[in-house]
Amino acid sequence: MRKTSFVLALLLAGQLTVLGQQTETVGKSPWGSDDEIGSLNLMSNYTRFEVLSQIKSGKTYDLSVDYFVGMPSFHSLGDPGYQYWLTHTPNGTVVDNPNGLGKAMNRKVSYTGDAISMYTHMGTHIDALNHFGLNGKIWNGFTPEQHLGDKGWKKTGAETIPPIIARGVMIDVKSSKGIFPENYRITVNDLQDALKKQRLKLQPGDVVVMRTGQAEFYEDANHYLDNYPGISLEAVKWLIEEQGTMLLGADNLSFEAFPPEREDNWVPVHTYLLAEKGVMFIEQMYLEELAKDKVYEFAFIAASLKLKGASGSPLRPLAIPIKSE
Repeated sequence: MRKTSFVLALLLAGQLTVLGQQTETVGKSPWGSDDEIGSLNLMSNYTRFEVLSQIKSGKTYDLSVDYFVGMPSFHSLGDPGYQYWLTHTPNGTVVDNPNGLGKAMNRKVSYTGDAISMYTHMGTHIDALNHFGLNGKIWNGFTPEQHLGDKGWKKTGAETIPPIIARGVMIDVKSSKGIFPENYRITVNDLQDALKKQRLKLQPGDVVVMRTGQAEFYEDANHYLDNYPGISLEAVKWLIEEQGTMLLGADNLSFEAFPPEREDNWVPVHTYLLAEKGVMFIEQMYLEELAKDKVYEFAFIAASLKLKGASGSPLRPLAIPIKSE
């Protein structure tokens, strides 16, 4: 990153650190009382152009997973699983004649249609800032009494998330550390050791994605959901408060590990990022191809569905390698 944007990002990251809460209290945005996107304000036309100008090839990595019936989900919390059904089939169209054009036309022109039903936090997705709050408020002090209607949140819904273009960095903790114990919490030292081996330094405004290797088991839901590693609260604080990271992601189910490391909060990493710091994050990414090719630095490009009022949205992130400075 060139000097101008580095200084700008550093100043903004400093604002987040200074204004962020040291206790579990929702943060107030340094971008104003109406802010709904938190740290994504670190992006600008300049920073987006800067990273795009460093692309060195057309090779593109898809960092998203497939959606299919039986895919891993949060059904244990009562949320619906992924469902798929056909609404039109070639033979059914001939039999039912839904368009009224008769058998000859429907035999000539085959017609397939389908539909899905799913929880918004399934597959590769981004958590919006209304997903978790603290003490009756979400990021920037918004309350459900004022801003949550029967059709979703009026503030910080998934529709407010802008297209994301930034420098991306993958920290391959799996390759660096090897086999994880059950429910392992990734530490600051783990992240630093991996970065040292990758000969890479983080910069303010980065999108940082963490590979645990869990995506290798994605099509085996029982294995994927079982005792998976996740990031520790200390490591997250290091990334946000000391490195100025703009957006985070990982290839596991829920970013952090369970059971929680605090007795007074069942999702302390979630509430720290979303409610206290205004930092969104991506879950259930696919990082295996990046790891195979040892691509650690790239242009990160992603956009989520504009689901109005929703607490999260499916996301299809892409990585395009960039030249190192």
